[in-house]
Amino acid sequence: MIPENHYCHKATLLPHDNLDKIYHDTVYGFPVEDDNELFERLILEINQAGLNWSLILKKQENFREAFDQFDIHKVAFYDDADRDRLLNNAGIIRNKLKVNATISNAQQILELQKEYGSFADWLDHHHPLPLKEWTKLFKKTFKFTGGEITKEFLMSTGYLAGAHHKECAVYQEVVGSGPAWLTK
Repeated sequence: MIPENHYCHKATLLPHDNLDKIYHDTVYGFPVEDDNELFERLILEINQAGLNWSLILKKQENFREAFDQFDIHKVAFYDDADRDRLLNNAGIIRNKLKVNATISNAQQILELQKEYGSFADWLDHHHPLPLKEWTKLFKKTFKFTGGEITKEFLMSTGYLAGAHHKECAVYQEVVGSGPAWLTK
């Protein structure tokens, strides 16, 4: 039985066209290999800090538009005019720390790509780590990341188990997609 406070239980009660339901059923916990998509997930998790995840999902398309489809190479070279544009964009979260973290993290991912080949390869290089070690690594590497942001990013991209309850209908789909947490 899935506990009532679990995301999977809540998702089962939502209509099929609800953004949380769609995210739960088709995105959350499935492995991601594309660096721009990994970057997007990281930035959405950062922007969710202190807010409701449903709000972030409602604004996701606005984020994609505002941040050039989360193209790491473009975002890494944003200048003051881009910062001002973003801070005046009512379609996204207009938080200066989060906007600056997004640009800084894009720059950091470019450095990781130089050293490891890709952001995904950097994650694979460090996998598996316990959450506490992942959190230390993320805090050392990226801006505006802490334990909860790191945990949710890693669960949402298949690096940590826990995105879905074992009795959730989506759990077996996630397992079948070969998430990193299955390999130790």
